[in-house]
Amino acid sequence: MALTASPDAQRVLLDVQALDTTLQQLAHRERSLPERATVDALAAEADVMREFAIQRRGELDDARLELGRVESDVAVVQSRIARDGERMQSSSSVKDIQGLEHELESLRGRLNDLEEIQLAVMEKVDAIETELASATASLDEHQQKLSEAQAARDAALGVIASETDAARSQRAAIVATVPADLMALYEKQRERYGVGASHLRARISSASGVELTGSDLAAVRAAAPDAVLLCPDSNAILVRTDESGL
Repeated sequence: MALTASPDAQRVLLDVQALDTTLQQLAHRERSLPERATVDALAAEADVMREFAIQRRGELDDARLELGRVESDVAVVQSRIARDGERMQSSSSVKDIQGLEHELESLRGRLNDLEEIQLAVMEKVDAIETELASATASLDEHQQKLSEAQAARDAALGVIASETDAARSQRAAIVATVPADLMALYEKQRERYGVGASHLRARISSASGVELTGSDLAAVRAAAPDAVLLCPDSNAILVRTDESGL
């Protein structure tokens, strides 16, 4: 048996469809929110900056360990130089003194090499510390921008969520006035074809934007006012009003 519903009940479907369109637009706004893209871009940049800082921190730890080893070697050589110097002062053996002088000469050469290495490593540590401080400051500044962007995104999402809740509440109130079988057909067509109800205005279906052909118009004119018709192009429920041009 063909579905029937009062013309007023069918016209209410246009309000439901308008709200469903609004909800689709709100969902699209949420997905394509510029503030969301800004946050994603800033977050990606923050990850790169954070990784750079982590790498520099690791390099600094390695450089400090290297400096510690060199300083330890310097201390050992300095201690041996001091010890041999004391032994020379207390020795009366020419042979021992000559041996100690030779060893001291070698130790001083070794100390000179170590001190040059120590200086180079110290400069390396200073350079990495400067880079790390700069990277950390930049990351902190960037993180502030990210926090501000996140706040802006959340505020925009809050507005969309509020509008969505209002539209859903309004839709629920309207749907409650629509006969269940008519609403079931609307939901079925909307799920299948994307649009549940189409307004026939000036013989043009709003869902398809196409003017009905002569034979289709004749069929619509011949149908009873409470007959539930489908748009031949969009398959949405074709709602007739005083604007339909019939």
